[in-house]
Amino acid sequence: MNEPMTPADDSGDGGDARCVSVIVPCRNEAATIGAFLQSALAQQLEGGQALELLVADGASDDGTREQLAAWAAREPRLRVIDNPQRITSAALNRALAAARGAVVVRMDVHTTYAPDYVQQCLNALRATGASCVGGPWRPVGQGWPQAAIAAGFSSRFGSGGAASRRLDYSGPVDTVYLGAWPRRALRQAGGFDEQLVRNQDDELALRITRNGGQVWQSAAIRSQYAPRASFLALYRQFHQYGYWKVPVIRKHRLPASPRHLAPVALVAVLALLAGLGLVWPQAWVALAGLLAVYATVDLACAWAVAGGSPRQALGVAWACACMHAGYGLGFARALLDVVVLRRAPGAAATRLTR
Repeated sequence: MNEPMTPADDSGDGGDARCVSVIVPCRNEAATIGAFLQSALAQQLEGGQALELLVADGASDDGTREQLAAWAAREPRLRVIDNPQRITSAALNRALAAARGAVVVRMDVHTTYAPDYVQQCLNALRATGASCVGGPWRPVGQGWPQAAIAAGFSSRFGSGGAASRRLDYSGPVDTVYLGAWPRRALRQAGGFDEQLVRNQDDELALRITRNGGQVWQSAAIRSQYAPRASFLALYRQFHQYGYWKVPVIRKHRLPASPRHLAPVALVAVLALLAGLGLVWPQAWVALAGLLAVYATVDLACAWAVAGGSPRQALGVAWACACMHAGYGLGFARALLDVVVLRRAPGAAATRLTR
């Protein structure tokens, strides 16, 4: 099921060694597209290499497309590509099909990049021989609650100890933030699976490793991600992550890691105890006890990263709860949709959304 989409013009060649192609999915980003373009086009490359920036726009209707057109008129390195499907995986495939460079680097509009970001990607690819490299996922928020969400996002409790959130870690990983690939390796892998609205990066990394390639994280590849600025938006984001993890697991017939199963296990136990409480009153005591244990651990971990601020600690704790509940409920929803009812995945979301 869900075979990956191969770019239409895949010629099998290695691309132009003098060029690096940066591919970007985009839809309705009028507030941030200008700052992103300035950051991306300020990349400093060594050895006389050229950079091309390909932005695949999913029919933006908020003024983003007009801004892109104005930039492209004065910046020959920028090309704007139509993405009528409006989802991230399709945007990346369309940009990949038009890319000329021997190395392809993915960027995101809501991230800012060190001036040597692309160069460090090239350095890591050369040094490791990996099929995919990237840097750690570093969220940075402005004000409350975004700063609390950023702290929860990167905490070990919030992320389940994912290596991609460890800023000082360099080494092999299951997946990386965004990613950079030799063009040949990315095309041989088949590009991005357009059946996936979320988790297309993770699924591609899984395909690469299962085919004998290596995914490598380098702490020298530096960027800053702007996380969601509200708890509701954070919950919705992780609901989609949880939902789309199930089609990935089912496609590759692999068991989920404990990190992926913990949130849905928590949600399942809480739901079971609540149901039992209708016929067995003692179940409410167990439910209250489990919630108390979770809240205690959550608050203790939040306090450890909150810098002594009670308000920040509460925000971090609530952010972690939103992530865990969103992921767990999304995972459970997908199990019902895809496994039990055997529906095609997609009930949670089908558009490229922020």
